[in-house]
Amino acid sequence: FFRVTMALVPEEEKEAHGSFKSIGVCQELRTAISALGYTKPTRIQALSIPEALKGKDIIGISQTGSGKTAAYAIPILQKLLERKGSNHLKALVLCPTRELAKQVAEQFQKLGSTIGVKVAAIVGGEAMAEQALELSKKPHVVVSTPGRIKDHLENTRGFNLHKLEHLVLDEADKMLEYDYETELMAILELVPKQRVTALFSATMTTKVEKLQKASLREPIRIEVAAKNSTVETLTQQYLFIPYHQKSVHIVHVLNLLANKVNSILIFCEACHLVRKLTLMIRKMGHRALPLYGAMSQDKREMSLGRFKEGKAKILVGTDVASRGLDIDHVDCVINFSLPLSVKDYIHRVGRTARAGRSGLAINFVTQYDVVQIQKIEEMIGLKMTEFPHNEKEVALLHDRVADAERQAAAECRDREKDQ
Repeated sequence: FFRVTMALVPEEEKEAHGSFKSIGVCQELRTAISALGYTKPTRIQALSIPEALKGKDIIGISQTGSGKTAAYAIPILQKLLERKGSNHLKALVLCPTRELAKQVAEQFQKLGSTIGVKVAAIVGGEAMAEQALELSKKPHVVVSTPGRIKDHLENTRGFNLHKLEHLVLDEADKMLEYDYETELMAILELVPKQRVTALFSATMTTKVEKLQKASLREPIRIEVAAKNSTVETLTQQYLFIPYHQKSVHIVHVLNLLANKVNSILIFCEACHLVRKLTLMIRKMGHRALPLYGAMSQDKREMSLGRFKEGKAKILVGTDVASRGLDIDHVDCVINFSLPLSVKDYIHRVGRTARAGRSGLAINFVTQYDVVQIQKIEEMIGLKMTEFPHNEKEVALLHDRVADAERQAAAECRDREKDQ
């Protein structure tokens, strides 16, 4: 019963394939695609869209920034257009995080702007009653997290998936990492057997394979990247510094980049470090915002929104910011704290150099990180170069940064006491 057709793309094959017209995308959608600035399909789009338009189930293994959202959204929207007039839920997209769900919904709205598609983002942290009202208006596409859609299936009168035609499991590896397996299996029991399913994942784990076998029928498997790879347009560099000098060096790096890049994402290992570093960077004259898991949903959305609008150039976050954020203008990623795994490294730096654009990743390497950076280099098959900097300028910053760091630490302590 379960057969997988492989469509592996050699890593050396770098060019986009043909045009959106040549892979079967209709004129109405091509107008919206062109308005968004996309000229040619990415590899994952070129390989998966024609198969999805034929009604085939898809397994897409692709790295972050490969254009996978459009790869599954375009075929769904085209099928909606072909069946104009039907007024019921046609497609359900499941995502691991609230942020990703909202961004996917936004992408559907933009891609479907010429055809009047109705899209609802249904996520946790928002009122069930308001969402139930939105669902009663019969959107064509619902984008949700597994837990919240399961809540509505169990508690919202009149809401069901009986007429669903398309199911998408986006970032399946991350959903399973977040222990959504029970919810996913429950949802699979409630969707029609006759449907088109797409599963997208950055990695293929044992759990993902199990989910794939439970949800897809004779799928086409499309893999567009090597197991541990970063994109060719990404410049990856390191800065080797003593552990106790990380703060002064981050300020120096931000000063150097101030007039060269428009957006910077800084990764830290813990929430308390994000808070302190954000305050310290602000005191040194840079506009920075925090993003981490312990923030309230409203504050997370505010930080993300202001960063996307360009009101702050720097976003400081934990790994909660490294997956699923559809931020299309990150010029530089700085690993202030190196990630513990190569997989997390690839996800982090995947925020930049997206969809063929260039990008920069700078890795802070202390005496404690040498083995880890060597492991990362070995796994991605790349010897990084040193980020050019000026230690004399660093020395001149030392006293000011130390003072700003003390003030930031004191403010963090005061805020913790008040909470």
